[in-house]
Amino acid sequence: MKAIFWKEVKSYFFSPIAYVLIAMFILISSIFFMSNLLYGIGEFNSNLSTMGYILIFIIPILTMRILAEDRKNGSEVLLITSPLRLSEIVLGKYFAALFVFFVMVLVSFVYPIILVAFGASVTPQLVGGYVGFILLGASFIAVGLFASSITENQIIAAVISFVALLIMWIADGIGSMVGGIFAKILYWFSLLSRYKVFNKGILSLSAIIYYISFIAVFIFITAMNIERRRWSQG
Repeated sequence: MKAIFWKEVKSYFFSPIAYVLIAMFILISSIFFMSNLLYGIGEFNSNLSTMGYILIFIIPILTMRILAEDRKNGSEVLLITSPLRLSEIVLGKYFAALFVFFVMVLVSFVYPIILVAFGASVTPQLVGGYVGFILLGASFIAVGLFASSITENQIIAAVISFVALLIMWIADGIGSMVGGIFAKILYWFSLLSRYKVFNKGILSLSAIIYYISFIAVFIFITAMNIERRRWSQG
């Protein structure tokens, strides 16, 4: 798993993709950060909510090649016939994408540091917002990883991931319009509703467990999807 992790990390940073995505993330975040300052908003939690929207576009691009590329160029056969367990392969690739995401998060620390330098304080809302943002990004990556495992076409993987994340993001809003038991189902799948709890400064244990379970389920079905192909190939 460690070898796969470092291989994937190097592939991200030895190509333009990681730098382009990080630069895009910084650019858009900086625009919204400056806009808030111009309107006299001296807190960062609203920016974190906006950055959640940005992840819907960035994560599918980050994860689209991570498994689809192996399947297209034939190296997946080497991986699944190696002594490594499928769980180690999938987790190695997942943690590599998560590493790039953590770099983005670390870079974003510059914004609250600027606010603190000008007299703002570190609030429970800021801490909770960042905890929720990290869990949200980790969940998005798990979805993107699964999308990349079901096709060898990177563009299709990105589109599937984007559509899935968008539905999960707006599920709460759709549920409030339709009502009934369908609304309860959508609310249960909503990633946004639990993120809002963190953004209020509440470190909800149930929400943390939900995000971790969500990640574990998508990693598991990704491994099972690859396992199915391994058996079908003999």
